[in-house]
Amino acid sequence: MKFLHFEVDTSAGDAVLVELSGNAANVRLMDFINFNSYRRGGRHRYYGGHFTRSPAVLHPPHAGHWHVTVDLGGYRGHVNATVRVVNT
Repeated sequence: MKFLHFEVDTSAGDAVLVELSGNAANVRLMDFINFNSYRRGGRHRYYGGHFTRSPAVLHPPHAGHWHVTVDLGGYRGHVNATVRVVNT
């Protein structure tokens, strides 16, 4: 599966904003273990979902190092994304 991948570091209370351009897309926020499982096509847990509007706003449950992925779920189309961390 093709996907865009970003890494971010967050502090307590931060939000991750994902600006999408192009098609609607699946946006996932995962820790390292779940990202590796996602990459292999296995079961994984994540925060996020399918977003049809931008920006996608994700709230990590705790501070840490996170992986953000953006994909089309196997559908045709094109998507670009930018990711930034903001303090809420």
